[in-house]
Amino acid sequence: MDFKQIEAFVNVVKYESFSKAADASFLTQPTISSHIGTLEKELGQRLINRNGKKAFPTKQGRILYKYAVNMLNTREKAIFSLESCKHEIDGVLEIQASSIPAGYIVPGLMAKFREEYPRVQFYMEQSDSRKVEDNLLEQKGEIGFLGYRGNTALNYEKIMTDTMVLITPNNDKFRSLTGKPISPEYFISEPFVWREQGSATRKEFEAAIHSMGYDPKKLNIAVRVNSLEVIKQAVGKGLGVSVVSRIAVESSLSCERFLSFSIEGIEIDREFYLVWNKTTALSPTAETFKNFVLKSTL
Repeated sequence: MDFKQIEAFVNVVKYESFSKAADASFLTQPTISSHIGTLEKELGQRLINRNGKKAFPTKQGRILYKYAVNMLNTREKAIFSLESCKHEIDGVLEIQASSIPAGYIVPGLMAKFREEYPRVQFYMEQSDSRKVEDNLLEQKGEIGFLGYRGNTALNYEKIMTDTMVLITPNNDKFRSLTGKPISPEYFISEPFVWREQGSATRKEFEAAIHSMGYDPKKLNIAVRVNSLEVIKQAVGKGLGVSVVSRIAVESSLSCERFLSFSIEGIEIDREFYLVWNKTTALSPTAETFKNFVLKSTL
């Protein structure tokens, strides 16, 4: 058993895919398959079940996985301690991020970090907030970025605050209201271009209108999509209205295609967090990035 095999095994479990594990490791898929095969042969145990394009750990694989993650991080810490005089931070840092941080916060942080540590490579996976939490708890990625505080098994450090706004088509009806807050009663019956069920933005807005006496289940959902860019394009094309983070609107290159409003009676500040697993030791690269982010944003 060597560390290349262990790293290949950990990445296959993390990403449930040999091809994604190859991308995360910057290796080829045949190399990943070879490492897994050699490891299974050496241990005399089937570690990965192959089911079409998906790959899942067996019972024995799940047992090995939690030890394997800590083995890799302990190795990195040992190497870092021995070579600390070189002040070199390198390797692949795996990040889990929900849609707003992935699109509008993390890229800038990665770029600034690489200016200082050019040997670091990033592998970022974007999903909804609930999935980001699940992935971090399953040790699929060391660092995460989320729009709410959730599971008590994770550490959360606030990095910024944002506000949710209504975006609408740029048409006569809404152009007449520009420059002032818009009441929910004026848009609540409009078709909505809406986020997936696990979205923190959707969850907070629906809770807010529920407290005002509106039934979120009665929203007229015209389109459901998990991409903010698609939401903005769809609203701009007249498919409906939506509620998104202000940072996503201000950074849009096509904001002239839709209008943006604050919502009368609803002031929802979105806090965004840097997140990591309490039970897993961070690698030196992840620890350095964590400290860099906190220093840059607080």
